[in-house]
Amino acid sequence: MNIIIASSISKHAIEKLNENHDVICAFNAPEDKLITLVKDRDLLIFRSGVQISAKVMGAAPNLKYLIRAGSGLDNLDVEYSNQRGIELVRIPEPGAKAVAELSFAFMLALSRNLLYADKEWRQGHWVKSELKSYLIRGKVLGIVGAGNIGSLVGEMGAAWGMTVLGCVAENEYTSENEEFLKSKGIKLTTFEEVLIKADYVSVHTPLDDTTRNMIGKEELKLMKTGSYIISLARGGVVNEDALLEELTKGDRIRGAGLDVHENEGEGKISPFASLPNVVLTPHVGAQTLDSQREIGDRVLESVEQFEAKSNQKESISSTVSK
Repeated sequence: MNIIIASSISKHAIEKLNENHDVICAFNAPEDKLITLVKDRDLLIFRSGVQISAKVMGAAPNLKYLIRAGSGLDNLDVEYSNQRGIELVRIPEPGAKAVAELSFAFMLALSRNLLYADKEWRQGHWVKSELKSYLIRGKVLGIVGAGNIGSLVGEMGAAWGMTVLGCVAENEYTSENEEFLKSKGIKLTTFEEVLIKADYVSVHTPLDDTTRNMIGKEELKLMKTGSYIISLARGGVVNEDALLEELTKGDRIRGAGLDVHENEGEGKISPFASLPNVVLTPHVGAQTLDSQREIGDRVLESVEQFEAKSNQKESISSTVSK
């Protein structure tokens, strides 16, 4: 099978694929390069950080399969891939565990003022008496987007003794979903109630036309005084201009943890870089060695399944032609 890997995946998976397939690695390649390289490929593997556009897929007449080594599809032209009948497999579960844990890393770092404590002690300043910090236990955790990742965050919050509220898009609500979330210790409610009541708002929605800038100036005004916002969704879900204004001029939001950004990549400087009450990471939510190893294993399984399907189709076609 001819395979192109458009995003970095675990080394062991790439080595295994190279044993039995013709593999091209073009990590985060620009569109024009992908168009050149994809022409004879049967399968494309990708993560975030690369655009899999209609032009890219259109340049590959043999393209039959896509593997998203993660969850989000904001960088894929889903409408075109569906029209073409290109089969898509997503592998969200391993990364979801890592993203959920990072949400708590942000909560703890912000609540205990760890960045400040670390910086001061490295310079010999013993700030124990002036350090302000807060418990997580007993607080309200609000999940915006209580899906695959958000439900894990909520489950962890309940285990930490937090009251957990969650919301989902209207078209995702079902009574079964509500019962599932309830079993995890999450009360399903409205977006507005999550913002109004939560001490910690953790955002886990995909980016599309309905969620772009869904948390802006008016939404931030709904949040409790002294609350925190954490975004592990996609850059653009939280309006950065509005959040920056609130953090610098307002008195409502105590701090923020941001793993995703409107402008990402080498050389970019976050508008929040100078703020001591913001923790910034470079879109590493799913980037643990454990999760990436598991994703790699799942990619290999999916490739085997695709290959079996292709062989079966070729066998049927050969029989029919005889």
